[in-house]
Amino acid sequence: MSNELNHLLSLASAGKMNRREFVGRAGALGVSTAIAGAMLSTAAFAETPVKGGIMRAGVQGGQSTDSLDPALAASDVPFMINSTWGETLVDAGLKGQVEMRVAEEVSSNKDATQWMFKIRKGVEYHNGATLTADDVIATLKRHTDEKSQSGALGIVKGIKDMKAEGDMVTLTLEAGNADLPFLMADYHLVIQPGGGVDNPAAGIGSGPYKVTENEPGVRTAFEKHANYWDANRGFADQVEVLSINDNTARTAAIQAGQIHMMSRVDPKIVDMLKGNTDVVIERAAGPGHYVFIMECTKAPFDNNDLRMALKLSINRQEMVDKILGGMGSRGNDFPINAAYPLFDDSIPQREYDAAAALAAYKKSGHDGSPIVLQVAPGAFPGAVEAAQLFQASANAAGIPLQVKLEPDDGYWSNVWNVAPFCASYWGGRPVQDQMYSTAYLSTADWNDTKFIDKHFDEVLIAARGELDATKRKAMYSELANIVRDTGGLICPMFNDWVEGRRKEVGGWIANPAGTLMDGKALSMCWLNA
Repeated sequence: MSNELNHLLSLASAGKMNRREFVGRAGALGVSTAIAGAMLSTAAFAETPVKGGIMRAGVQGGQSTDSLDPALAASDVPFMINSTWGETLVDAGLKGQVEMRVAEEVSSNKDATQWMFKIRKGVEYHNGATLTADDVIATLKRHTDEKSQSGALGIVKGIKDMKAEGDMVTLTLEAGNADLPFLMADYHLVIQPGGGVDNPAAGIGSGPYKVTENEPGVRTAFEKHANYWDANRGFADQVEVLSINDNTARTAAIQAGQIHMMSRVDPKIVDMLKGNTDVVIERAAGPGHYVFIMECTKAPFDNNDLRMALKLSINRQEMVDKILGGMGSRGNDFPINAAYPLFDDSIPQREYDAAAALAAYKKSGHDGSPIVLQVAPGAFPGAVEAAQLFQASANAAGIPLQVKLEPDDGYWSNVWNVAPFCASYWGGRPVQDQMYSTAYLSTADWNDTKFIDKHFDEVLIAARGELDATKRKAMYSELANIVRDTGGLICPMFNDWVEGRRKEVGGWIANPAGTLMDGKALSMCWLNA
């Protein structure tokens, strides 16, 4: 560590510098916001949490069909809501480690085929009941039921036996999985009373805030859970999640002080917002990616030559420059980037190639009819403009791509995972296995490209139990190439999380794992006077 950075840490520890000043000055030394925040978490930092007040978040991605059932969370608003009232066994930490939550200890046998989670004592639900190991088992079992339509189905499918004894949960796997604790941090796996079997959308959990009002697609209000077990979360008296899909409306709300934080700042207005001294722009690079998805089982996308033609006809760098304003990086048609352990950076970057795209298109034998791409403004920031850029570059290559605009309301239930070709986004996951298991395993409920490849499944399952890092990296490289060359994913860009907060918001630590401090901003921040 440099002498300059040591000096900054000493000033912070002595109370001579606040959090924002430290992060800013550390950034000038080349330290990322996420790393600076992680360093502060181990320092005797002078910024003391302030209790009280009402804190509001303006979030993109809400719709009238949203549910409080964690299994169904598919966009930022339900993700944020469920992360506020609910808790999982563990969290993924800033340094890539597992952080204890409902579980206070995690251990495994030597081949990682059996994992033991010791459940924390005295964790109370919002209804006054005590959280038990049996609740954990019931929760996990509910997500293994295909009828639950859980986004975590691909994760829990590999558990062949679950057992609760006292305060210990033991999970026995079909095959070894070194990443199993990270999988238990998945935001769908919120622990619920009785597993949520009787009423999965009750919104009763053990998190720092309990739901008091819920109007899907509009507003969800919470009040502090008086008997919450962790004194390091839940500082405000009340918090609210406001569904504000329109970028202009969200921006106006934070400028006017109507909300204290906002998700998905449009990169095009970052410089404008920086001119407002009451608003702070927060940014973190991570595994989130903006995508166009083709269903491999529906014509004409069941033809890999056509899929390849479309992959070759998109200009990735143009999108990073024009849609992300440079605040991101190019994708390569698989869902993994350098944010993940064991990433293979030797895989060639796919470039825009009009001639090769046209050759693949002709080889596909497509009849020349319009290829319709469905998109809504809320699919991701700049989604419509990105689709239009895609249309222009594809048309220039001789491919008849056509954009169809859809309304935001109902997009995640009526278009995504339903229509054969549409825009979407993924927030990423802490480890490669979780990303692939959630969206590319043949049996995964959220396999939104309907990608089915027996060999891919076999390699993915084998990689879980491979404890040799070199061999495991090679297996993940094989998976990446399979998706890249035969899958239905078009991944033009990985986005930085670009978010805004009012200057009075304290406790912010940018988390590359997900938007708004990986959904924990309302729980971990406070309002300074």
